[in-house]
Amino acid sequence: MKKAILILIILCTVSAVAQLKIPTLSPEIQTYKRVDDLDLRLYIYKPEDFVGNKTFSCMVFFHGGGWNNGSYKAFQRQSSYLASRGMVAISVEYRVKNKHNTTPFDAVEDAKSAIRYVRLHAKELHINPNMIASGGGSAGGHLAAACGNIIGLENKNEDVSISSVPDALVLFNPVYDNSKKGYGFNRMEGRYLEISPLHNISIGAPPTIVFFGTDDFTTPVSSSEVYKDKMESVGSRCDLFLYKDAKHSFFNKSPYFEETLEEMDRFLVSLSYLEDKN
Repeated sequence: MKKAILILIILCTVSAVAQLKIPTLSPEIQTYKRVDDLDLRLYIYKPEDFVGNKTFSCMVFFHGGGWNNGSYKAFQRQSSYLASRGMVAISVEYRVKNKHNTTPFDAVEDAKSAIRYVRLHAKELHINPNMIASGGGSAGGHLAAACGNIIGLENKNEDVSISSVPDALVLFNPVYDNSKKGYGFNRMEGRYLEISPLHNISIGAPPTIVFFGTDDFTTPVSSSEVYKDKMESVGSRCDLFLYKDAKHSFFNKSPYFEETLEEMDRFLVSLSYLEDKN
């Protein structure tokens, strides 16, 4: 494998990142969208020094679950950590098949609606509308990557002049290849080219960091190499971290949780979304 493509990380059981202290925060709740009689909500984690005369960068998280199920709580620790570092973090509730009898296309529409809502209401949320990152795991990573790369699949009842494109992406074992070689092809109604982030990368794609386990048999690791190559071919940054022997959804388990959190922090510092801890 080419070193330029992959960054291999061998994890140690004893790590300095184990010293991370994450506060327990309770999110504020806002409705960002109403579909028929259903309210879809944002769970907003605010910094301790949140005051009305400050403006913060923002992270919008989408949970995984194969577009079938899942909970906003999947990213509550990452959200609390980012809030403790001075960033507004938001975990999004979106429609899923098992609860709402919906498709991945509906989930993408909701994801775009959520980011648009945050940007539209940036002033009242005290968020910089030009510093809205998005992240997610597995199918949630797909939603974030779809918002970052795919044109269309918008809710036509919204003001689409307000961009639903995040300014940066943080992807945890994401589903970004919906072809037969990837994941979810049979759910795409013959329209995988419309919804597959890997097949829609273009000039201006937001800077991205990706975390994958080398033993992930749910989503193909090989797609990460192709994704990185395509991103760099259009001049966009894509930092790829592969974790040796890690499986799908590894990132919420120690020591991977701490390692990925630290790399996410460094990535956001490099973009000036967070202040350097040193």
